[in-house]
Amino acid sequence: QVQLVESGGGSVQAGGSLRLSCAASGNTFRIPCMGWFRQAPGEEREGLAVIASDGTTHYADSVKGRFTISQDNARNTLYLQMNSLKHEDTAMYYCAAAGYSCKWRLLPSADFDVWGQGTQVTVSS
Repeated sequence: QVQLVESGGGSVQAGGSLRLSCAASGNTFRIPCMGWFRQAPGEEREGLAVIASDGTTHYADSVKGRFTISQDNARNTLYLQMNSLKHEDTAMYYCAAAGYSCKWRLLPSADFDVWGQGTQVTVSS
């Protein structure tokens, strides 16, 4: 079983940057897809970015050009670099693992079966 632990959240002013990390442990060998999601109070969980085992990435339009997903396979760590942050980026951010490939598209949250506990990001305007 895979376990995921996020870190790196915090408070930042609009226009600033944060880098989230997600440490994976357990049976992480060749996880087909890792992703980042967020959920603001009263809203549905939103898929932000995914990265396939071959490094292919896909992004939601809301973060394309501002956020970058990457992974360090040697350290079993997933990252989300967030630049040009906006107040509307305020949410709880989650990393997740899926048993399906996301080489061709951004997978919905229902396809992810392992989730971290989340890390809060607050952007002040």
